[in-house]
Amino acid sequence: MVAHNPQCCVSRAPVTTGIVVVTVAIHLLSWLWPPLWEQLFEIFALANWLVIDGQWWRMFTVTLLHSQGIMHVAFNMLALSNLGPQVEQGLGPLRFGLIWGVCAVAGSAFSVLLGDPGGVAVGASGAVFGLLGVWLASAVRQRRTPVGRSLLKQLGFWLAINAALPLIVPNLAWEAHLGGLLAGFGLGWIWRG
Repeated sequence: MVAHNPQCCVSRAPVTTGIVVVTVAIHLLSWLWPPLWEQLFEIFALANWLVIDGQWWRMFTVTLLHSQGIMHVAFNMLALSNLGPQVEQGLGPLRFGLIWGVCAVAGSAFSVLLGDPGGVAVGASGAVFGLLGVWLASAVRQRRTPVGRSLLKQLGFWLAINAALPLIVPNLAWEAHLGGLLAGFGLGWIWRG
């Protein structure tokens, strides 16, 4: 058994840690002072018609906001905490930050292009699915090894569950999930190659 040193992970995955800290801090402050959430929602949420009208920053800032319960932010930050550090340590903080940003924008773009023109969304799911895409690219590259086959089975299981969730849970942005996953897979394939 290997001892876990939290300080080690913070220093070796500063971008992952920073995203989690900022996102959770925004969520907690918004919970403590609901007018803040309303203001941030007004400025940063992915409102498809406003993005089309030129408010492009919303394609990235959507990742900082989550619905007002605890489950949405908890699931996304837990997924980021599990998927992010190894990707960041493997590619470095700069590439990891670029992957996070590109996958967030790709997820948002898919939401804008394929979703309801009057739709509004919040959450980091597109970027999180981008990290799944990076892992998937790595698993596909290693598919002839025992590790690769095992990773493909695990990722296949999680992707199947997440593909079914929008059929069960209303208001999940499957478009963002798909856009982020494809962008992450592409970038993971290029940078791990």
